[in-house]
Amino acid sequence: MGASLNLFISIWIKLFFLLTPFFVLSMFLALTQHMQAAQRRKTAIALTLDIILICCVLYFLGNAIFAVFGITLDAFRIGAGALLFLSAVDLVRSENRSTPSVDSRSITVVPLAIPITVGPATTGALLVMGAEVTTAWEKILGLSALLCAVLCVGLLLTLATKVEDVIGDTGLKILSKLTGLILSALAAQMIFTGIKNFIA
Repeated sequence: MGASLNLFISIWIKLFFLLTPFFVLSMFLALTQHMQAAQRRKTAIALTLDIILICCVLYFLGNAIFAVFGITLDAFRIGAGALLFLSAVDLVRSENRSTPSVDSRSITVVPLAIPITVGPATTGALLVMGAEVTTAWEKILGLSALLCAVLCVGLLLTLATKVEDVIGDTGLKILSKLTGLILSALAAQMIFTGIKNFIA
């Protein structure tokens, strides 16, 4: 039981930072600045449901996608790790991100869910994580951790107005950079694992 709990917490933390919650929060605040508090909460809930659907599809279709395209898991680890590292560098180095022009009536799927929350790097990492687990129990554990991570991001978005009041724009920038540092470490681990297994 202890090992399962440790695995759950490990996966949950990885997935939480993989979703770049503080960058997503800053973009969410920028894209919904014209909304009232109630409408913003509604948008946050809709976005959370969209992210859950997208992440679950990616998590469970990893092996099928690899089989169809003839890609090995280790090759994808290296590719996804490289993309993730570039995303991490972007988070750490960028000072000001431009806000994309969007239709205010439909922003939850594009651009908030894709590509802001679930971009190419996150997609690759989810495919790898889904393909790495083989037993039914590991799948259930991984899915539970994934849902928990997305719900935590959703809770953060639901409380976006209050979070903004507490930490301000500078606080969001600092948290985004810390997220970038953690993502760079995850990316390095994925790349090293892929290279090690490929050489072996």
